[in-house]
Amino acid sequence: MKKTYQATIRFKKAVLVIGAMFALALVAAACGGSSSPEAGSAGPATSQAPVGSPDGSSTGVDGLSGLIQIDGSSTVFPISEAVAEEFGLLTGGDVRVLVGVSGTGGGFKKFCNGETEISNASRPIKAKEVEACAEKGIDFIELPVAIDGLSVMVNPENEFVNCVTLDELHVMWSPEAEGTVRRWNQIRPEWPDKAFSLYGPGADSGTFDYFTEVVNGESQMSRGDFIASENDNVLVQGISGDRDAVGYFGYSYYVENQDKLKLVGVDAGAGCVTPTPETIADGTYAHFARPLFMYVNSVAAQEPHILEFVRYFLGAEGAALVREVGYIAFPEDTAALSENRIESRSTGTLFGGQTPKSGPVHQVLKDNP
Repeated sequence: MKKTYQATIRFKKAVLVIGAMFALALVAAACGGSSSPEAGSAGPATSQAPVGSPDGSSTGVDGLSGLIQIDGSSTVFPISEAVAEEFGLLTGGDVRVLVGVSGTGGGFKKFCNGETEISNASRPIKAKEVEACAEKGIDFIELPVAIDGLSVMVNPENEFVNCVTLDELHVMWSPEAEGTVRRWNQIRPEWPDKAFSLYGPGADSGTFDYFTEVVNGESQMSRGDFIASENDNVLVQGISGDRDAVGYFGYSYYVENQDKLKLVGVDAGAGCVTPTPETIADGTYAHFARPLFMYVNSVAAQEPHILEFVRYFLGAEGAALVREVGYIAFPEDTAALSENRIESRSTGTLFGGQTPKSGPVHQVLKDNP
């Protein structure tokens, strides 16, 4: 029995608002004078799939039972949560799926320690994370699952910021800007002589890694005097409550909170482009469009309930949920190549590590079955 996840996720986020606002208050208090991007990161959040169908009957894959523990990216969380809930209903509650949020980096730490079976990531696994997994004897299967457009946001009452260039984002977010670039007119002279506030993911976030690499030329290179959290709901609350706020996170969180946020276009040299499902999918929003990943413990993938969950995630049902929560699903032929990796138990990374393969996701998967 399928439900509408736009409303469901919005309700669950509303339940977390009090916690997010409390975390934001702690973050703001801790942020003053801090040079660490991790200052004020919110603690992990966890969602549990429902136990059983509405009428209490078994409605899906007969004979499956067990627990699946997932953690990692807040960007991938809405997708995994939706898939987990549907799969939980499908199995009549006999398969319990716990989905946590501790950021891409935090998720990999748990995954490589054997604490989870699946790790969500908004960037490919790093070489040091591959090594950490190898030291603990953890082999993994790397699966691209969706496409996201990293998005820049301001408060809806901001009437002058409609588009920014990559150079302006660099001026705003570079390490050299810390403590010195604090006012709108330092970014663009015609903007007001008023102080702005910065909100962004913390250092354990794959979104932080991706943004800093695109904007500042190197992952993790950023000014540190901003309000940081791995919990995107904290960032939403912060930006929506501050007229002079600016920040960034995944497109889906804008879709879920567009009445509280204003989306800003980005000019990478060919004119201003605003992220939409169309511009993200066709590559027009090129610099900030990125694949999202799921990493599956290869030993755990032999368990029937985990294998079937991953198949469901990568199949047509999962693709429909990807679109429903505001992300872009891969074309069917690309999704089929991802499915081949789980069926053939193809371990290791194509997109991360020391020597990532270059090219579009489809071509990389096709060339490296």
